[in-house]
Amino acid sequence: MLTIKTPAKINWALSVLRKREDGYHDIISLIHAIDVYDTLIFEEAKEIEICCSLPIKKENNLVYRAAQALQKYSGLNNGVKIQVIKEIPVGAGLAGGSSNAAATLKALNKLWNLNLSSGELKSIGETLGSDISFFFNLPICIVEGRGEIVKPLNIQRSFCLLLVKPPFSISTRWAYESLEIESELTENYQKINNNIWQLYEFLCQGTGENIHLWNDLEKVVIKKYPLIKEIKRRLLAVGAKASLMSGSGSTVFGVFNSEEEAKLALKRFSGYWVRVAHTLVSEDLNISMS
Repeated sequence: MLTIKTPAKINWALSVLRKREDGYHDIISLIHAIDVYDTLIFEEAKEIEICCSLPIKKENNLVYRAAQALQKYSGLNNGVKIQVIKEIPVGAGLAGGSSNAAATLKALNKLWNLNLSSGELKSIGETLGSDISFFFNLPICIVEGRGEIVKPLNIQRSFCLLLVKPPFSISTRWAYESLEIESELTENYQKINNNIWQLYEFLCQGTGENIHLWNDLEKVVIKKYPLIKEIKRRLLAVGAKASLMSGSGSTVFGVFNSEEEAKLALKRFSGYWVRVAHTLVSEDLNISMS
């Protein structure tokens, strides 16, 4: 038996550069893992079995798809029973499914004695989802392309966050397809890249005061779901130093000076899924296994 805790993520910044010919979008984003975890339990079995605490269809479950993809890549017909205990909400912009898929590839590589390299596992992950590559390079990265180009970074500073998810989820595909890119931002790439690096350096040194965060998907999501804007406003009103929607939403996070302040603010969001969380630092294990 193998048990793994798989972390969620937030986007400190997300710029959408252009729509690609393959239908995906080129982005540049600063992504950071946080201490909100799903738990995956792996046991030997004759075939691939998935038991999930949420009613996710097997064909849509990235854990199942990751196991199938590794089975096909290796040419083996090994089975496994995987219990998925969800704490990270679905359709929340926190990439719980992608984190689970990366962990599944790592775990089965060990459980099935495949001895595949991290590069091989990452390549398999790239075929399944855009956020999966990030989870091979925790805790913080600059991510480009459609998510497959990952630059791992180091950070010693942890930030306290309050995560607030309204009672609805958002489709990542819908958010990107609804985005109207007036002109390709490729010509502004250097400026955006510089802003990303400045933000990263600020996070390494700063306290959260006067921090500038951005997410190009916010505008289109808020147009259909104005509650996202209201949650941001309320987070700032109760003491957050900055607030942003993570990824394609629907989770919004606020940056607080202390856990005590975040816990006080949490009481103001009754009826929502809420968590006090912390960004991970470079000393934290990529994915803990036991």
